[in-house]
Amino acid sequence: MSIERAKAHLKNKGYLDRVIEPEAGTFTVEDAARALGCEPAHIAKTMSFYAPDNEKTILIVAAGDAKIDNRKFRDALGVKPHMLKMDEVEPRIGHAPGGVCAFGINPGVAVYCDVSLKRFDYVYPAAGNDHSGVKLNCNELYDACDAKAWVDVCKGWE
Repeated sequence: MSIERAKAHLKNKGYLDRVIEPEAGTFTVEDAARALGCEPAHIAKTMSFYAPDNEKTILIVAAGDAKIDNRKFRDALGVKPHMLKMDEVEPRIGHAPGGVCAFGINPGVAVYCDVSLKRFDYVYPAAGNDHSGVKLNCNELYDACDAKAWVDVCKGWE
């Protein structure tokens, strides 16, 4: 079960006590914001991509109101962004759509945090399923997801 993988990862990082499991679903940014009691922008959504030239799987963790900017993505990561299809997400990442997070993921997945998150004291990424979240500040998020770098690959939040 992917929430158990995410919780084990968060426990190892010292953040397990921050996991929130509301009764209401957190499948979309709007659902998550209602269930977790925050603004949609504070949801740290995790978007799944792949690079067809090298088959690399990439996760971008960004603010709930941010959208991927293809040019910025290419400039920052050197590859054209291709979103994973719904049926590819769980096998490649280790979490199903609606609960995708950067904790307890499959080996070899590269995680990047977008600068759109840095304007908030706390953000709420999913914690492995569509009924979960975890409250973290940006430094804790970066640490918890073993991010490779902060990147600027989004638009629409400025």
